[in-house]
Amino acid sequence: MYKVFVKNIPIILSTEKKVGDQYTSKKLKDVDFKKIVKKIYDGEILYLNLYHHNEENIEKFLREKLPVVEAAGGLVFNQKRKVLFIHRNSKWDLPKGKIEKGESIQEAAMREVEEETGVKDLVIRKFITKTYHVFKRNDKFKLKITYWYEMFSDYEGELIPQENEGIKKVKWKNFGKTQKALKKSYENIKLLFPKEYLTTHPYDRIP
Repeated sequence: MYKVFVKNIPIILSTEKKVGDQYTSKKLKDVDFKKIVKKIYDGEILYLNLYHHNEENIEKFLREKLPVVEAAGGLVFNQKRKVLFIHRNSKWDLPKGKIEKGESIQEAAMREVEEETGVKDLVIRKFITKTYHVFKRNDKFKLKITYWYEMFSDYEGELIPQENEGIKKVKWKNFGKTQKALKKSYENIKLLFPKEYLTTHPYDRIP
């Protein structure tokens, strides 16, 4: 199953004809994807499942329907299990950016984290997933596919927001503050976190 976010609203792309009572299901091959994106962008559609019998063809379909921008980023932890966040466009986000010509996806992910936050000594622990979202640039829709890695750094130096990228703040956040930040973040960012970050911590329920 894929989730392609348009203004924080997911289009479900799956091999299942039915994914939930709220969702309208259509065959992937029968739809005009650009028209669907525009309708979601304009608030005319909220719940949509596009299905195809072959899961391997779903991403291929997406890449054919919209121009693709590929990016990479990191979910970064430090030795205190704090998570590295950036604040941009009034949202808490994770550092990421476009993959440059000639560099690997992992190289791009580490470079973007360092450029956007000032954090050094990054180590990639594992690949997490890819996320998909549609954005509008110069009146044209594009699909951003972002490759995400879990990273670690024991860096304790100054955090430096990359101002020319619109980043206002960079913060290490503990468990509780990460939960609060995710309430003011993007739905595709929430997909990267273990489930316990998206539920109430038991200590929060103690009077």
